[in-house]
Amino acid sequence: MPIMFNTILRQAGLDPSEVRLVRHKHNDAIKGRRPYELWRDDRKKFEQYQSIQAIRNRRKFTAPHWAVFVVNYADETMFAGLYHAKYRGPLEKDAPRPHANGYDKAGQVDIYDLRLQDKLSDMTGRLFIDWGRGALAWVQYADRHDKPVSELRIAFQEPDFPGFLNFVLPLSRLNNLPGGWIAALRSCRGIYLLTCPKTKEQYVGSASGDQGLWGRWQDYISNWDAGNIGLKSRERSDYQVSILEVAGSAATSDDIFRMEGRWQIKLQSFEMGLNRNRAG
Repeated sequence: MPIMFNTILRQAGLDPSEVRLVRHKHNDAIKGRRPYELWRDDRKKFEQYQSIQAIRNRRKFTAPHWAVFVVNYADETMFAGLYHAKYRGPLEKDAPRPHANGYDKAGQVDIYDLRLQDKLSDMTGRLFIDWGRGALAWVQYADRHDKPVSELRIAFQEPDFPGFLNFVLPLSRLNNLPGGWIAALRSCRGIYLLTCPKTKEQYVGSASGDQGLWGRWQDYISNWDAGNIGLKSRERSDYQVSILEVAGSAATSDDIFRMEGRWQIKLQSFEMGLNRNRAG
């Protein structure tokens, strides 16, 4: 039988009826930093992010303790800390959002005073639970929804790199990736695909420099069209990037250029996409 999270709460002297389970997961419709990234990189901004909540959720948050979880890159639900929570009232003045552009407006959201507790601090970043499948509520009553503990790790560690051919992310997310993922992308040369979320058009490109795929994608982040004629003809967009083929360590720039040409033919990215100059 798995260990249940409420058992851990009771062992810490907490009554599950006085605890809310709060699970922060990134909303892909919002362009900005993930809650997990805020928790990992800037706890002050993370706590600011979760201290502001929609007024419609006020009843759900009427509990003195929040057991907070964040969803990492591997879609795992990781314990981020136990907080003492106290409702302060509606937000008093406009506040910049710590995770995205824009402001939370005064009077239109609630604000809570949150204080991180010492209890369960040794499990922060190490304990993982099974939240349950499907579109379940991100705020739940602990006494009504006991969660099985899926894993307790020795120490906090970033999720493993998913592999080159499984890598799919928008360009806006790249600079917040774990260091190990960035190192892997730097080490890899090959052929990539950009897909425009607005027009659904594709662009096939290649990375043959000493910074690999990572270095080439940084060109799009610093100068979004990276000199490509087809991209220049479209509005700026947060392209999704993926890897089509990895070049071997002995491959020359000409070899990679020919690989790029083959993928342009396969995907017809010259006829129906954003490529304007044939490779290979």
